[in-house]
Amino acid sequence: MSGTEKTKATAEQAKGKAKEALGRMTGNERMTAEGRAEQAKGDARQAKEEAKDTFGH
Repeated sequence: MSGTEKTKATAEQAKGKAKEALGRMTGNERMTAEGRAEQAKGDARQAKEEAKDTFGH
């Protein structure tokens, strides 16, 4: 996985977790959902990069 993409994936996951936690604490369902979506985006980016590493593309 390239360093830049790995960093982006990790940042998206962390940002999403923080946003989801804040949404839960404040009772803001929209923020909670946005946080989950950001985490999923980070997970997808990470999976894509790992697949590239595995298949050598």
